[in-house]
Amino acid sequence: MDDKVRDDGERDARGRRELERLRALARLFDQAFKVPGTNWRFGIDALFGLVPGLGDVIGALVAVYALRVARTLRAPGAIQLHMLSNIAIDALVGTVPVIGDLFDFVYKAQTRNLALLETWIQSPDHAARRSRRSLVFVPLAILAVFALMTATGIWALYLLFRWITG
Repeated sequence: MDDKVRDDGERDARGRRELERLRALARLFDQAFKVPGTNWRFGIDALFGLVPGLGDVIGALVAVYALRVARTLRAPGAIQLHMLSNIAIDALVGTVPVIGDLFDFVYKAQTRNLALLETWIQSPDHAARRSRRSLVFVPLAILAVFALMTATGIWALYLLFRWITG
């Protein structure tokens, strides 16, 4: 039993260290720079997103790390699923040229996921319930993004067809 207590203590200490690293990464990725004269902040995630493919890959690596931290801290499944939904929304909208880049400046998935973890640490039951409720809306949001992408694609094909047929 003594080994289990020691292992849990080590795991908790490791989780706290990883949470601090995640805080630093979230600040760097979502809040590193301030637009002069405003309170609006953005991070290197939005800048990396301007290079096709680079932002998506690096953002995914940080997102996977955030999920690892949640797992180390033993966050409930509802919190981890909510974090995953933030990542999915960021990735889906990020695939749309220009709109995805603008979305990266606003959505800040890393900061949202960090906030979920910190809220859960402060109030575990309340945060888990809220995450479960919000997960109902995630499929609707993903469906709306797919519908928008499909409609935009059809509209672009229609315009191209009209242009070709003169």
